[in-house]
Formats: sequence, structure tokens, C-alpha cells
Amino acid sequence: MTDSARASSLSRRQLLAASAATGAALATGPATAAAAGQPDLTGKAVLITGCSSGFGNLGAIFYAERGAKVFATMRNLPRPEAAALPQTAADRNLDITILDLDVLSEDSVNKAVAEAERLNGGGLDVVINNAGIGTGAPVELQDLAMMQRLLDTNVMGYQRVARAALPKMRERKSGLIVNISSQLGRVMVPGMGLYSSTKFAVESMSEQMAYELVPHGIDVTIVQPGGYPTKIWENGNRYTMEMLEQADEERKAAYQALVDGALRNSGGSTDPVDVPRAIAGLIAMAPGKRPLRLPVHPGAKPQLAINKLSAQTQVVMLGNSPFGPWVKDVNERT
Repeated sequence: MTDSARASSLSRRQLLAASAATGAALATGPATAAAAGQPDLTGKAVLITGCSSGFGNLGAIFYAERGAKVFATMRNLPRPEAAALPQTAADRNLDITILDLDVLSEDSVNKAVAEAERLNGGGLDVVINNAGIGTGAPVELQDLAMMQRLLDTNVMGYQRVARAALPKMRERKSGLIVNISSQLGRVMVPGMGLYSSTKFAVESMSEQMAYELVPHGIDVTIVQPGGYPTKIWENGNRYTMEMLEQADEERKAAYQALVDGALRNSGGSTDPVDVPRAIAGLIAMAPGKRPLRLPVHPGAKPQLAINKLSAQTQVVMLGNSPFGPWVKDVNERT
């Protein structure tokens, strides 16, 4: 059987089995391990983007509480959020340094990463690409300015930060890049604008990077949160309102039901600390053993079967190619 025939022979039964197998793996994986214990992150230098709120803000405190040296970054300093974190750090004797970093600016990213490396005395152990935005409303209503804003923040921002941090990591032959994606980086919901498009891009870019960095001893993990009550919904509603106010009336009328439901609050009553907790467990894992993808949510994880089938397909397609050792190394981790 040819490679392409083997790839197409992956049946619905295999798809369902993949979902079950992945679920079983996650039950004993890093997310559960982190929740059950207190991973020791002493000596780990961690840089996080988007720390003004949400997973970034909570993560900065969570990792520092476990001994990490945290570089919490955000844009538009000074701002109240930048004062609150140092106060928390002082109150709890935590090692948190605030740095000004705007993921839209290559110069800003390069300066912040260089300063973190200077303060750390060398390359960073972990970089967490977390800063991101979202919008609602149908794709036709997403004007080009909003599309550019989404791509520039959610995709190019990750690339800017990774490019800045990787040279020192490669020098050391060690490091971990954590890229925050979403369940919506594998599945999609009508009316969510181009958010899924950007997260699909993050998934692809991160997986390719994971293969290419195997020879350099650097791990890449894609974290796929489900819905959590963070500020991304509030900010997303603001961006959506701005866009809808400028949208053509005929276009809006064509999608009236989706326009009426464009403002969302889908975080539910889940605990956002689930995500930093899972990432802390990931950081504490042995290098070369970290999974390519880490779904995080107490409820349904609709992307599990897709994740498993994707891994199988990559190995079938490239397993016997010159890239085979990299692809197998990354996709066979549990």
C-alpha cells in the first residue's frame, strides 16, 4: 500500500479510537500531574507575553510561586496592571520582572527578549506566547483592517517572539516554546470571525517549528484551551463593536442572526488557572518528552480525535522521508 493510500485508509473507527486513546493519555498526562502536585520550577527563566490579564497574568504568579524567574511582559507601559503584578510579587516574595513588550513591534519584542536574557544571564528556558485577540461576526464582515490586526497579533506576534528567543536557546541546545492556541484552532464555530483562522495558523506554524527544532534540543508545545472566563471576551466584544459600527448595512442584514449574536461571553464558570497549572506541569517534564499538543479544559475536548489523526497522518506521510526521525520524535510523545 502506498503512503497516500495508507493515509486515506484511516477509517472512522480509527478516528473514534484515536479520540479514546488521546483522552486516556491526557488522563495521566502533564495537565493531571500538575493539578495533583506542585511542580518545582526553581531555576527556570520564563518569559510570557500578554500578562496584563487572563492566562498570562495568572501564569506569571503561578510559575513564580513554584520558583520560576518570571519575565511578565505587556504593552503600553506604564499601566495599572503593570503596577499590580510587582505588588503581588513583593507581597509574596516572588521573582517577577515586568517588561514592556508589544508583539506588534519587532523592535519592541527584540528589546524585551534581549533585556530578559541580560537579566537572566543567558538564554531563556521557556517562552510562552500568550498575547492574543479575537472578534465575532461572520467572515464577510471582517474588514481587512481587522483581519490584519488579528493576524499581526495572533500569528506574526508569536513568530516575532520565537525568532527573538530562539538563537540563545539554540546556543544552549535547550528550551521550550509554548504557543497558546485554542480548541478553535482545530474546530470552528460560525460567527467567530477570523479567530479560528489565526489559531489554525498557530497550530501549523508551531508543529513545523517543533519538527525543525528537534536537532537543537528545543521543545514546542501547542496548548489548546477550551472556553475560560478571561478578558479576551470583553476585549473581543469591543473590537467586534468597532467593526460592526463601520460595516456595510447590506452585509449586516445578510447575516442578521449572526450579527445579533456577535457579542459573546463564552468563558463559562471554569477556572482559568487550569491553563497555567497545565503549563507548569509541562515545564517540569523532561526535555524531549513533552507532547506536541496539550488540550486543557474540564469539559469536552472536540479536537482530540483530530489531534490524534493528524499525528498518524504526519507519520504516514513523512515517516520514511529524511524528516522521518523528527516527525516520529514529536508525534510519538505521550
